[in-house]
Amino acid sequence: MRMRATAAAVSGALALTALAIPAAQAATAASKGDTVSSVRAAHEADLRKATSAHRDAAGFGARAVPDDGIGDTKVSSVVVNGGKNVALGTTKAKTVKVSFTVTDDSGIEFADAVLWQGDTFEDMKAGLLPNEDEAVCTATSATSADCKLTYTIDPKIDLYNNMAGTWKVSVIAAGKDGDFTDKDNAKSFKLQRYSKLTANAAPEPIKKGKTLTITGKLTRANWDTGKYAGYTKQKVTLQTRPASGGSYTSSKTYTSGSGSSAGVVKTTRTASKDTCYRYTFAGTSTTPSVTSSGDCVDVR
Repeated sequence: MRMRATAAAVSGALALTALAIPAAQAATAASKGDTVSSVRAAHEADLRKATSAHRDAAGFGARAVPDDGIGDTKVSSVVVNGGKNVALGTTKAKTVKVSFTVTDDSGIEFADAVLWQGDTFEDMKAGLLPNEDEAVCTATSATSADCKLTYTIDPKIDLYNNMAGTWKVSVIAAGKDGDFTDKDNAKSFKLQRYSKLTANAAPEPIKKGKTLTITGKLTRANWDTGKYAGYTKQKVTLQTRPASGGSYTSSKTYTSGSGSSAGVVKTTRTASKDTCYRYTFAGTSTTPSVTSSGDCVDVR
């Protein structure tokens, strides 16, 4: 993500007005003493410098209310990541597309957007600027344009665990006649910590009537450490189907373990016939749903 530190660098674009990274996180990163923490510390410094082109980019000046505008400029059909939640692991950067439609009776002069998290835009706790200096808008008529922006998110640099959850899209757009609209929350979406889930049925093959143990583990990305860790105290459901084929059906729900068994789920069954087993997790606001691969057991 290319954060722009001065108004000149973001001329005609949207910038963060007040992005504050918690001091405790900065101290934690500084204490790690490795390359990643050094990059994060420098990145946080850049974030603190990123200021104020948002309200003034088109000469609109400061506003007194969270949503502002003049005239008939409108923004609609805001879509983030194709309508899907944005989930990131621990190492791979992801480029997210945001698209929206702008209308104005004079035609479209410019548009831009920033992704942010917090109670209010002015007091946001995290934010992401686009790769482009402003939205790429393609006219669909004399009064309407389809606009798009991309945001490259690197979990090694940009993200901490407390940033997972609901994010918002702030959009500003202007018509050629000086009309404009400025919306803090034109759309909300989920930024989530990628999850994994396993299932293993053992022993296999197994004699009919013997005890079969089905063990799984639910983990999710830890953006603070750059590793995956067990997701504790979560509801995980065992599903089964005949080994010959067909659909999985839910059997029973269990709670993933904590402590030394963090994320682990385990149960037993009496082997009676060839069966496939898997676990499924419905997801939370910070973590996407996930289903393990099936493990089919030969009963002899």
